[in-house]
Amino acid sequence: MPITDNFHDYSAGLTGPICGGFSITPDDAADVAQVTRAVMVAGAGDLAVVLKGGDTVTLPSLMAGVVYPFRIERVLNTGTTASGVTGLV
Repeated sequence: MPITDNFHDYSAGLTGPICGGFSITPDDAADVAQVTRAVMVAGAGDLAVVLKGGDTVTLPSLMAGVVYPFRIERVLNTGTTASGVTGLV
């Protein structure tokens, strides 16, 4: 029997629940698979990113297991010390 999803016909918004995720390997030259709604790291540290708006910033001292609501299009290898980066959509 298929799983029931009472909300399948609702459109996803930035304030709704996270519905998907993917692993991100930091890379100075390649964008992530899709712009994130949020990001989480498994190992604490800094995350150097290019945000959806084009700004390059370093997000300092991210804690493991916390969902951070950042719209990211690239995670840079240079300047990133956090590990286990997961993009959430």
